[in-house]
Amino acid sequence: MLFLAALILVAEIAVQAHYTFPRLVINNQPSPSDWLTTRRTKNADSKTGIENPTSPDIRCYQAATAASVATIPAGATLHYLSTQQVNHPGPTQYYLARVPVGGSVKTWDGSGAVWFKIGTTMPSVDGQGQMSWPAQNSYQTANTTIPVSTPSGDYLLRVEHIALHMAMRAGGAQFYLACSQVTITGGGDGSPGPMVAFPGAYGRSDPGILVDLAKIVKAPDTYQPPGPAVWTG
Repeated sequence: MLFLAALILVAEIAVQAHYTFPRLVINNQPSPSDWLTTRRTKNADSKTGIENPTSPDIRCYQAATAASVATIPAGATLHYLSTQQVNHPGPTQYYLARVPVGGSVKTWDGSGAVWFKIGTTMPSVDGQGQMSWPAQNSYQTANTTIPVSTPSGDYLLRVEHIALHMAMRAGGAQFYLACSQVTITGGGDGSPGPMVAFPGAYGRSDPGILVDLAKIVKAPDTYQPPGPAVWTG
């Protein structure tokens, strides 16, 4: 009952709980300014999420490319700063897409089956029956790590938080996301995969997108994050 009451409260304040991720943090060092290496998103002002996972906006939701490129050593830990508390329940996921030979990380659009997942999060339930997700109710996303065997090169780094407070109905899940322009250094000779495309990786009725959290709270390990398996190197 406490969990259901919390869901109702979250739904009531949904309009005030939207967010964007304008600043990348690498090994605890944040980008000097918003949208410097992260592509400015269409919701930079409105903070509204995407409700259609098959929309072209599901890739990067970008309104403009970024001016600079962040350098990330393989093995680094990273997250994003959020403009508001990430207080909706749901997973944070990270993807990488390597820029094709001859392309530019400052202009490439990330089209095609080129994205592989490097991180996701799962819920937990405390002794009082309250469910939460890593970094929920904080002003940053959950951490992830660049696998040490990731080949060196230029990439788009994609972060998403999927808000599931209204996900018991089709079209109720909300996607908050951003893409950063990065160069990975000191990498290895791994073969990332499986590869997916955005749009294409997600469907409206995927188990991790159309989901009743009142059922998940009884068995949090049964939640199925959408998209491919995580590549760990």
